[in-house]
Amino acid sequence: MQIILLHRRLAQARTLTLSDRRIVLYAVLVAVLFVSLAAGIAALVVRYALQTHSPVVRSLFEAVPGADGDAKKERFVRENLDAMAVKLGEMQAQLMRLDALGGRVSGLAGIDPQEFDFRAAPARGGLEPADARRSSMGDLKAELDKVALDVEHRGDYLDAVETELIGATLKSKMMPTIQPVDVTYNASGFGMRLDPFSGLQAMHQGIDFVAQPGTPIVAAAGGVVIASEWHHDFGNMIEIDHGNDITTLYAHASKVYVRVGDIVKRNQHIADVGSTGRATGAHLHFEVHVKNVAQNPEKFLHADRGAGTPTGTTATR
Repeated sequence: MQIILLHRRLAQARTLTLSDRRIVLYAVLVAVLFVSLAAGIAALVVRYALQTHSPVVRSLFEAVPGADGDAKKERFVRENLDAMAVKLGEMQAQLMRLDALGGRVSGLAGIDPQEFDFRAAPARGGLEPADARRSSMGDLKAELDKVALDVEHRGDYLDAVETELIGATLKSKMMPTIQPVDVTYNASGFGMRLDPFSGLQAMHQGIDFVAQPGTPIVAAAGGVVIASEWHHDFGNMIEIDHGNDITTLYAHASKVYVRVGDIVKRNQHIADVGSTGRATGAHLHFEVHVKNVAQNPEKFLHADRGAGTPTGTTATR
């Protein structure tokens, strides 16, 4: 093959003679150069597509024989790991709630926190199993679901226990078990006695605590003041409603410090001892009523002092 080159800069035409061998060699070189360039461009395109998570390239790779199974396995593992991570996060939040709830319930129940610590992992052990095997993804997911359900049920149970304990604690604080004056002697107890003014047998519906004028009188339990007034027999008197149909009455006070509608706390200073009204001297007349029926206050005060002989000496007169 001859190639004739013509150009105005050339003084005369030039002739190139190409043999068949040279033509084949040049064709091979051009083909190799073209394939290399195409492969380089394809590699750059695929690399960029994978970095940008192109769905088209991903689908092409999954369509390649042999790569389909590996891609599905990878996708299955990734999806299950994501689901288990979400479930684990929910369980961690529930466990933190259970820790706080368990601490509150322990406190309400009077359990020593060092004896039963919700935050410490329990000790475990045992024989090494002979038939042990690795857990599959399905086994782990089923176990997580089971534990999550158990945690939820235990949380509901602790909520119910806490509600009951709070109710019991509130009721106990509303029971008139605190002695209203700090004395160890009462001049007249609950029951029939000779009236100090008429000398006749009469029912005494409370306890008379002898104390110096001005001695502080405290609320035997928390409640709401339903009476703070002058009474022709009781003098300056206070009546407190403690709920559950229980009321207390404090009579013959020299001064009162609460008004009707006030909410008083257990052991709050509400009045001072005096001898107002129908009284022979300074003392506190204290009554407890359940459903408007007078009860012996000693039954309530004795409950706070525990077993044994009630404090004070009763002398009926």
